[in-house]
Amino acid sequence: QRIQKFSSTGTFIRKWGSSGSGDGQFGEIFSVEVDSSGRVYVTDSHPRVQKFSSTGTFILKWGSAGDGNGQFSEPSGIAVDTRSGQQNVFVADFDNHNVQKFSNAANFIRKWGSDGSGNGQFIHPEGVAVDSSGNVFVVDQNNNRIQKFSNTGTFIRKWGSEGTGNGQFECPEGIAVDKSGNVFVADYCNDRIQKFTNTGTFITKWGTSGSM
Repeated sequence: QRIQKFSSTGTFIRKWGSSGSGDGQFGEIFSVEVDSSGRVYVTDSHPRVQKFSSTGTFILKWGSAGDGNGQFSEPSGIAVDTRSGQQNVFVADFDNHNVQKFSNAANFIRKWGSDGSGNGQFIHPEGVAVDSSGNVFVVDQNNNRIQKFSNTGTFIRKWGSEGTGNGQFECPEGIAVDKSGNVFVADYCNDRIQKFTNTGTFITKWGTSGSM
């Protein structure tokens, strides 16, 4: 129930948080994200999003239990659109099978998704990431695929299926996009990372089961 901050070489800088439901406290921590100003966003099991300064000072929080706008069942992945003038926050709501979009000040903007396997539907969305053009990538865990959307939630494309081959997944979880638009997916049950182009073409993979 804490966040730890390190330098890029792994030197410990600071930590904050404790067990509880108060400001700056956490239940089970699901995800963490940092915006272009260094502010830190954390989703936890209470369920809510908390926002901190880069030094761990509590700024604000939002969310409560439910399936309405701005409510969560299990807020898992979180991402910030770091483009200039944007800073909108996207939250993957695992058990409500949707993605919610908020302003940086926690104002609800929109949501999309429902339980299912069609385009724009999810079965337990886990990770979420935003590229430099504002496109939103969502790990659709139990459908074993990635879905790509516009910044307003319009479906663009999808890729992936269940399996162990290139471009296939078994319970994918985390996702990240680099400055060139390449997409990296943590393929949880296959014990590997897969790398794709921005349009979903497989590039490479690495990792095996083990502790080395």
